[in-house]
This record gives sequence, structure tokens and C-alpha cells, in this order.
Amino acid sequence: MTPTLPPVHASIRVSWTPAESFRRFTTDIGRWWPTASHSVGGKRSTGVTLQPRVGGEIVESIAGGREAHWGTITEWEPPGRVAFTWHPGRSPDSGTRVEVRFHPDGTGTRVELVHSGWEALGALAKTARNGYPIGWAYVLRLYADRRWSPAVVAIGTLQWLLQPLAARMAAKAGPMVTRPSATP
Repeated sequence: MTPTLPPVHASIRVSWTPAESFRRFTTDIGRWWPTASHSVGGKRSTGVTLQPRVGGEIVESIAGGREAHWGTITEWEPPGRVAFTWHPGRSPDSGTRVEVRFHPDGTGTRVELVHSGWEALGALAKTARNGYPIGWAYVLRLYADRRWSPAVVAIGTLQWLLQPLAARMAAKAGPMVTRPSATP
């Protein structure tokens, strides 16, 4: 049995109203989602659509007429909340859960995303969960129309790749022992 893993939390503040923020995240997803880097089809991806209703699908179109189903809308509460299963390129029974809330915040909106249900991925759960904090941060910046430089993306990716190595090294080193410094 896979142990319960904590949800991934990501948030960003945007200058749009909650209704504008909700629409951009949902029905306009194909305009901002980074399909070249975050999709099943990669550079062969031709777009993403989201059917705006409970039971609606999130679908990627791929050159040659293929489709990849990413998830199904489970909650549709404009302009405050949308939730969906998340299984890009995998079977629906391996779906995790994503919930996005849109909170008024001064003259803009605070968009809060929670990704949970990692246990559905079985043995891959921990590895998958470790990659999503960077992935969602990147995706939300694109959603907010804020680009990251290639250097920032490279550093974040390198940090994610080195996490397992750092954990193994810490385990081998054992507990940290501190000694008082000698006085001169």
C-alpha cells in the first residue's frame, strides 16, 4: 500500500477579477497552457480544451488526429472553484485530484491550486509528487502571463533532479553532530 503523501500547494496573484481569472484558467486553457513542455504530445500537440461543466473532459489534441485525455471536471462553481481528476496520458483510474480556487484579493485575485490523491499512482506516487511543485509553479506563471527565463527553469529542474541524491547522501551521513567551537 502506498503511504499518504501531502498535497502540492501552489498559488499566484493576478490582476484580473475572479470571473476573468476563472475563465482564463478553464475555458481559455488552450491559449496559455505550455503544450510544448507540459503535455503528452509535446511539440506535436495542437492544443488543449476544457469542457466547462461537471463531467466535462480536459483533452489535448495531437497532430495526426490523436487525443490525450487529461482529466474530468468534478466540480464546476464559477467564478470561485473548479476541480478535476488529473491523469494526462494515463488511465482514468490512476487519476489524482486538482482543485483550483479563485479568491478576491484587493484589485485582483489570488489563485490557489491544491493537487492531491497521489496514492492513485501506486509505486510512482512519490516520484510524481516530487516533480509537481516546480511544474505547477511554472504553469501558474504562464497562466499569469509571467515568463520565466531559461536560467530559472534550468535551476528549478536541476534542484528537482538532485532531490533524491541529496536525500540519499543525508541518509548515508547519519544524524548531524554539532560540537562547540574552541575558544582562542
